[in-house]
Order: sequence, then structure tokens, then C-alpha cells
Amino acid sequence: MDQILVLTNVPDQTVAVNLAEYLVEQGLAACVNILAPCTSIYHWQGKTESTQEIPLLIKTTQARYMEIEAAICKHHPYELPEIIHVPIAGGLPAYLQWVSEETSR
Repeated sequence: MDQILVLTNVPDQTVAVNLAEYLVEQGLAACVNILAPCTSIYHWQGKTESTQEIPLLIKTTQARYMEIEAAICKHHPYELPEIIHVPIAGGLPAYLQWVSEETSR
């Protein structure tokens, strides 16, 4: 399967919506889920930080990953954005086909 799930967190709803719309409109993602705010705790530049973030679940294909990564880096306000992708090992075949079709236009 070529479909992947890309995970990233952004600082606010405006960035989340703008990034999600860009990825879908450009055909880089079939769908982006904007989740409820969460608290992220992490170590950065020598100290422990805590901040509210908005998680995004981006459904796309391996073939579009590098473009997704570049788009997130370009439109993300963080110096070092979290960008993780995981393979989709299975799912409803018709849905996975739709992901592939939407990201190949």
C-alpha cells in the first residue's frame, strides 16, 4: 500500500485551517483532520516547554510525501516542526483508493 498518514502539530486554529486547505487544494492530501487542541510537553533548547497545539492527521501517499514535508516546512511557523509519517497497513479498500486518486490529480 502506498497510502500514509502524516502527523504534525501547529500552534493555532488559523495555521491549522490554512495548512489543511493548502494541502487539499494542491492535491497533496486527500483529507486533513484538524483535531482538538492538546498540551504538548517537550524538551527544547535546554529546557522543558509546555504549549497548546493543534494536531493534524494528513492522509496522502508515499509519492506525495516529500511535497507534503516541503509544504509543512514552508507554511509552519516553528523552527523545527514535528513531521512524522507512518504507513497505512490496511483500511477500507474504497477509502484507500480514494486517497490515491485524490493525491494523483
